[in-house]
Amino acid sequence: MKKILVIDGNSIINRAFYGIRPLTTKSGKQTGAVYGTINMISKQLERIKPDYAAVAFDVKRPTFRHEMYAEYKAGRHQTPPELLEQFDDTKECLRLMGLKVLTLNGYEADDIQGTIARLAHTCEDTESYVFSGDRDLLQLIDDKTTVLLATNQDTIAMHRDEFREKYGIEPECFVDMKALMGDSSDNIPGVRGIGAKTAEGLIKNFSTLEGIYENIDDPRISRGVREKLLTDRDNAYLSRTLARIDTNAPLDLTLDDIAYFGPDRQGLYKKLCELELNSVIAKLGLDKPMESDDAPTEKIEQASFRKITSAEIPKGEGTSVAVFKADDGVYVNIKEENLFFNGDFCELAPLFSGAEIIGYDCKALAREMLACGMDIDKSSFLDLLLYEYVLNPGSGNAGLPSLISMFLGKSVSEGTPCPDIMRELEAVLRKKVAESGQSDVLFSLELPLIPVLARMEHVGFKINPDGISEFGEALAGLAEELAQRIYMQAGEVFNLNSPKQLGEVLYEKMGLGTMVKKSKTGYHTDAETLAELRHLSPIIDDILEYRQVTKLKSTYTSPLVAAADANNRIHTDFKQALTATGRLSSADPNLQNIPIKTKMGRELRRFFIAEEGYTLVDADYSQIELRILAHISDDYTMRESFIAGEDIHTRTAAAVFGCPEEQVTSEMRKRAKAVNFGIVYGISGFSLAKDIGTSVPEATKYIKNYLMNYPSVDRYLEDVVKNAEADGYTATIMGRRRYIPELKAAKAPLRQFGKRVAMNAPIQGTAADIIKLAMIRVYNRLKCENLDARLVMQVHDELIVEARCDVKDRVAQILKEEMESTASLTVPLIADVTTGINWLEQE
Repeated sequence: MKKILVIDGNSIINRAFYGIRPLTTKSGKQTGAVYGTINMISKQLERIKPDYAAVAFDVKRPTFRHEMYAEYKAGRHQTPPELLEQFDDTKECLRLMGLKVLTLNGYEADDIQGTIARLAHTCEDTESYVFSGDRDLLQLIDDKTTVLLATNQDTIAMHRDEFREKYGIEPECFVDMKALMGDSSDNIPGVRGIGAKTAEGLIKNFSTLEGIYENIDDPRISRGVREKLLTDRDNAYLSRTLARIDTNAPLDLTLDDIAYFGPDRQGLYKKLCELELNSVIAKLGLDKPMESDDAPTEKIEQASFRKITSAEIPKGEGTSVAVFKADDGVYVNIKEENLFFNGDFCELAPLFSGAEIIGYDCKALAREMLACGMDIDKSSFLDLLLYEYVLNPGSGNAGLPSLISMFLGKSVSEGTPCPDIMRELEAVLRKKVAESGQSDVLFSLELPLIPVLARMEHVGFKINPDGISEFGEALAGLAEELAQRIYMQAGEVFNLNSPKQLGEVLYEKMGLGTMVKKSKTGYHTDAETLAELRHLSPIIDDILEYRQVTKLKSTYTSPLVAAADANNRIHTDFKQALTATGRLSSADPNLQNIPIKTKMGRELRRFFIAEEGYTLVDADYSQIELRILAHISDDYTMRESFIAGEDIHTRTAAAVFGCPEEQVTSEMRKRAKAVNFGIVYGISGFSLAKDIGTSVPEATKYIKNYLMNYPSVDRYLEDVVKNAEADGYTATIMGRRRYIPELKAAKAPLRQFGKRVAMNAPIQGTAADIIKLAMIRVYNRLKCENLDARLVMQVHDELIVEARCDVKDRVAQILKEEMESTASLTVPLIADVTTGINWLEQE
C-alpha cells in the first residue's frame, strides 16, 4: 500500500510557535517555530514512511471565499512578526527535508490538502494521511483518508470509526454541522442562535442541510429552532460553502510531482548549522557521513597522517599543537604537519609540555594528562568548546562537525580526525569572540580555569562511606516511621509514592483541600499545593518530611558511596559550558546540590571530610549578588550601607516597614531578606506573598517601599530590561553575554520570564565571573607559595580547600585575600572563612 502524506503548514508552524519556548541564533534570529515544525513533521515522516509528501501554506491574497463573502476571516489577529520572519526558513528546511512546498493563489492551504488527499482515490493500493492541528480538516476523513490531528498532548490518528465515535455523525456531515453553528475564528456566520449542541443534534437526526430543510416541520425541530433556521437559511448554505474544503483545486500536478525520496542531507545540514539548530542535526542523524558530494559545503576528506613512534614524538614547548583524541590513538597537527600516535598516551608528555594545545573539551584531555603525571600547568589550552560556549551560552554544545560547518562552511563527519581544521576553526572563532567583546571572558576566565577544574576533578573530595551508609540506614528507619504515622492518620495503607492514590486519600477520603481541583491526570499533590494545606492536618507535614527523607536517601546516600574510588574520594565532573549565566555546575555526582536549607540535608555534609593530617578551609562570599547590585545600580543608600558594614537586611527591613533599625524584629528581617534577594529576580507581589506567608497586597507594598528607598535599583531594573529588549542580550561587568529570546516571545508569560532573566542575568553572571576568577587566583597563589593544599570543591559562591593542618591558617589568609581582591567594586567584597574537620563542622 502506497502512502500520501500532506501537511497543513500553517497549522503546524503556528502550533510550533506557540508551543515551544523562543529560540534564537546568537545574532538574535528567531528559530523556535522552525525547530518545532521540523520536529513535529519528522516524527510523522518516520511514522508514516510516505511514498509521496507535500506541505501546503496559505498565500497572503484573497481567495474565492472572500469574493463570496467579504467578511470571511475578518477580525483575525495579525500574525506576530516574530513568527512571520520564520516562514521562509521553515519552508526552506521543509524543501530540504524532501517535501514539496505548495501554495495556490485564490485558494487556501486546506484546499491544497484536500485535493492532494483525494489523489488516493485515483490510484489503487494508495491511501492518504493529512497532518494538521485544525479540526476543519476532519471533513476529509473517508475510507482512504486518515487525519493525523495534532493536539497539545499527542497526535491522534482519526479514521472514520474514531470520528463517528467522537462526534456521533459521519465525517462527510461535519461541514454541515459547522454551517449551522458557524465559526468565529473564520468569521463564518452560521445560523444565529444555533450552537454546537443544537447543531450536532440536528445533523444526527437529518444528516445534511438538505435533510434538515426538507424536514423543517418535523416535530424533532422545536419552534424556536425552526424559526432560526428559516430566518438564516441563506446564511446556512453560504456558511457550508465557506467551510467546505475544495478537493478539486487547480494544482496541475500528479503524484509523481510530490514523490518523496528523503532529505537533501548536505543542504539540510548546512541550513540547520546556519540556524544553529544543533540538536536537530543530531536527531536527524545529519552528523553522520554524508552520501552526496554535490553539497554547497566543502566536503573534507580525512587528511593523511604520518604515524610516529615513541622516539619520534616532537617537543611541543613553545609551539601550538592541535589535538584530536580518538579511540585508536592521538592525531595532532604541529608545525603544519599531521602526525598520528597510537602508543601509550603517557609517552606524549614531551609533546604537551609547555605547548599551546588546541582541542575540543580540553578539560577531559587535561584529566588524562594528570593521570599520567604530566604537569598541566606548563601547558595552555585553547578549547573550542569554550569558544562556542562564550559565543552562544545556554544553546547546548553543537559538537565539532557542526562548528566546522557553521563557521568554515566545510563538512566533516563525526569522529573524523581533523586537527588541521581545528586550528583553522580556532582562528575564526577567536575573531568572533573579539567582535562580541568577550575576549576577556574567554582568555582571562574560561580558558585559565581548565587546569583548575581538571585538577579539582582529579584530586576529588574525600567522604566517610561508613558514616554515609549509617546515615542512609537512619533515613530508612525514619522513612518507615513516617510512613506508619501517615497510614495511621489516613486509616489505610496505600502507595505513598503514587500521586493518584495519595490524592484520593487526602482529597476524597479525608476531605482535605476542597478547593483543590482535579486535573485530567488526577489531583495535584506537589509540594507547593500540599504546603498550603498544612493547617488542615498534621498528615501533610509528615508526607512532606517523608518525601524529603526518601529523596535524600535515594539521591545521595547509596549513590555517593558507589561513586567513591578506592581511596574514598569522589570525582565530580564540573560542567563549564552548560549554564547560560556562566555558573559552574556539577554532575556524576552532583555535589553542588547537597542540601543546605534543611537540617537533615546539612547533616550529609558531615561525611565530606579531609584526609588524615589535613583540614578543610571553607570561604564563602557574603551577600555577593546584593553587593554586585549595589555596584551596578550605583544606589547611594545600598552602597553606603555596605561600605559602613551595616546589616543590609536589617537596613532594608527598617526602610520597608518604616521603623528604626533597633525596632526591627527577626521576622521583619527575614521578610526583608526575601525582598532583597527576590528583587533581583523581578519577584512579583504574588510570588513574594507565597514565599513569606503574607497577603499579596502586603507583599506588593513591601516591594513598593523597597523600590522607593532604593530608587537607583528601581531605575536599574527598568533600564536593564529596556536595553536587553533593544540588544537581545544582557552583559556582565566583564562582558559575558546572556541572550534572551524570550523578550520577543508571543506569549506574555514568556516575555515576563525574559524580563526577570534580564534583571538577574548581569548580577548572577557577574557573581559567576568573580568566583571563577577567584578560583584561578587562589589556585595560582597556592601553587606559587608551594603550599600543601588543593582546591577540592566549588559551590556557587563558596570555595573549599583541603590543606595540611600546619598551613591551614596561611591558606585561610590566602583565600580571604584573593577572594576579596578579585573584583574592584564600589562596595567591599567580603569572604567569610572557616576551617573544620568536615564540611559541616566549621570553626
